[in-house]
Amino acid sequence: MALTQLPPPVPSEGAPAGHEGILRRQSARESAARTYARSLPIVPVRARGLTIEGADGRRYLDCLSGAGTLALGHNHPVVLEAIRSVLDSGAPLHVLDLATPVKDDFTSELFATLPPGLAESARVQFCGPAGTDAVEAALKLVRTATGREGLVAFSGAYHGMTSGALAVSGGAPSVSVTRLPFPQDYRCPFGVGGETGERLAARWAESLLDDPGSGVRDPAGMIVEPVQGEGGVLPAPDGWLRRMREITAARGIPLIADEVQTGVGRTGAFWAVEHSGVVPDVMVLSKAIGGSLPLAVVVYREELDAWQPGDHAGTFRGNQLAMAAGTATLRYVRRNALAERAAVLGERMLDRLRAAVGAYDCVGEVRGRGLMIGVEMVDPEATEPAAAGTPDACGTPAACGTPDARAARPLPAAPALAAAVRQECLRRGLIVELGGRHACVVRLLPPLTITDEQAEAVLERLSDAIAAVSRTSRRIPTPRSPKEEGAAHPAGTP
Repeated sequence: MALTQLPPPVPSEGAPAGHEGILRRQSARESAARTYARSLPIVPVRARGLTIEGADGRRYLDCLSGAGTLALGHNHPVVLEAIRSVLDSGAPLHVLDLATPVKDDFTSELFATLPPGLAESARVQFCGPAGTDAVEAALKLVRTATGREGLVAFSGAYHGMTSGALAVSGGAPSVSVTRLPFPQDYRCPFGVGGETGERLAARWAESLLDDPGSGVRDPAGMIVEPVQGEGGVLPAPDGWLRRMREITAARGIPLIADEVQTGVGRTGAFWAVEHSGVVPDVMVLSKAIGGSLPLAVVVYREELDAWQPGDHAGTFRGNQLAMAAGTATLRYVRRNALAERAAVLGERMLDRLRAAVGAYDCVGEVRGRGLMIGVEMVDPEATEPAAAGTPDACGTPAACGTPDARAARPLPAAPALAAAVRQECLRRGLIVELGGRHACVVRLLPPLTITDEQAEAVLERLSDAIAAVSRTSRRIPTPRSPKEEGAAHPAGTP
C-alpha cells in the first residue's frame, strides 16, 4: 500500500546519535508533567502529511495531528510556501499588535469563514499563542462586558490548563463556576439518552438559571464545546445546543463556543456550531488556525467590546509566521471543501469501525463527528454494571436505581484496555491518543487531507489492534500512575 512518501533525511551536524539516547535525556531533563512522551516513545525527525518518521527509521501514521492542530497534516506545501514567503520578504516577525499586511490577510480570511451572523459585526482579539490563553481572554471579556462574575460550564469539559480555563473544565472545583450535565447517549447523566436526555439536560439548565434558590445568579457567560474532544469525543446534540442558545439569549447570557479543537473543518463543517445553526456570541479559536504554528484568537460580537486599551494583551500575539501559515490553511480548507470531505469520510470511517469492532464485548461505543472519532473501551469481565452513584454509573443515584435504567447501564470504563489498544496501535505504526472521563476512549484526529487509501490503512491497523486486545483482555493489568510509568521506563521505552 503506497502511503505518503517522505524526502530523504537531511543530516544535522552535531545531532545526537540514536533515539534511545535522546529519550533517556528527555526523561532525565524534562518535567514529570510531560504526557505524550510517556505513551509515545518516538523521536520524530521528518514528517509529511499523515506520515511521521522516527529517528529509529520506523514510520507511523499520525492520527494525533498535534492534538488536532495539523488540519493539513505535517509540512503541507501551501503552509511551507506561506512561511517561506514571509521569511524571504524581510518582514518583521515580532510586531506585538501592530497592523501588518500578513495580519490583515489572516483577519480577512478568518472573517470570510465565520458564521454570517457573527462575521457581520465581529471583533477579534489576538491573544497569547495557546488555546488556553484565548479561553482566559474570553472569560475576561464576558465578565468585563456584563459586569458579572459567575460562569456556566459543562461536566467533562476541557478548556485548557491555566487557572481560569481549568475552572471551567470538568476536573477542577470552583465556587464561581456552575457545571451542568453534558448530554450523551452511552453514559447519559439521566439514564435515558436520546431526545429525552437532551430535554432533561436543557430543563436542568433552565431551572438552575431561573430558580432564585439555586445559588446560580446571573452568570457572566456560558462556555461549551460543540464536541467534547478530551472529554471522550462527545458531539453536543444539535437540538440541545440550539436550546442552550435560546436559553442564554433570553437571559442576556453571552454564549461562548470553544472551537479550539473542533474548528477549521474538523467535524465536517468549517465551524462545529454550524451543524446546529447556532451563532454564539463569542468563539475561541486556536490549534488549526495557526497552520501548525502557535496562534489563538477570540472572535466576538461588537457589543461585547467593552475593553479599554491595554485591558488584555500578550507579548506574542503578533506571530507573523503563524498568521501566514494560518491564512494558507484556512484558505486551502475553504477552497478545497475539506470540511465537506471530512463529513463524508468521517461517516464512512465510523460505519467501517462499527462493522469491524462494534461487536467486541470490550467496545462500548464507536462515535464521532467528521474526523473526530472515538472508540470507548469497557470492561467485558464486569459481572454487573457499575454501582449507582459511582463515576461509571449512567446518571444520578435516583435515576440509576430503577430496574429499567439499571438494565440499560453500560459496562464500566476500561482505561487499561484503552491504553493497551494505544500500545498495539503504536506497534503497528499507528499513533492514536486517549480521552474520556477515565481515559478509556481511543481517539482519532487525522488531518483533513487524509486520502481514502490512508483511511483504510488507519482503520485496518486500529481494528487489528482492538482485536488483539480483545483476545487478551483478561490478562491486561490496571495501568499505573504517570509517576510509576516514568520510574518503570526511564528511557522512554514502551
